Amino acid sequence: MSETKTALWIAHVTVTDAEAYGKYATAAGPAIAKHGGVFLARGGRHVQLEGNDRPRNVVARFPSLEAAVECYHSAEYQAALAHAKGASERDLMVVEEA
Repeated sequence: MSETKTALWIAHVTVTDAEAYGKYATAAGPAIAKHGGVFLARGGRHVQLEGNDRPRNVVARFPSLEAAVECYHSAEYQAALAHAKGASERDLMVVEEA
């Protein structure tokens, strides 16, 4: 029997409207937790070594890649995400852990 691998949700964000993005962050946390997500990093210090720098970086661990993708498409998360659209420039990916 194969073991399910955990996955990391990695977001790189430039906030353009702090008030609207704050509403996103407030609503997104419970949606992420509901799907088993646990924050590992949320806007802390960082050093950009390559590529495009975005001042806010968030990493959350999920029980599986499927759980992270399910969270993203959930009604709760999409409602939160509506606040971030137009209030930020974001890159978001989910990667399965080794």
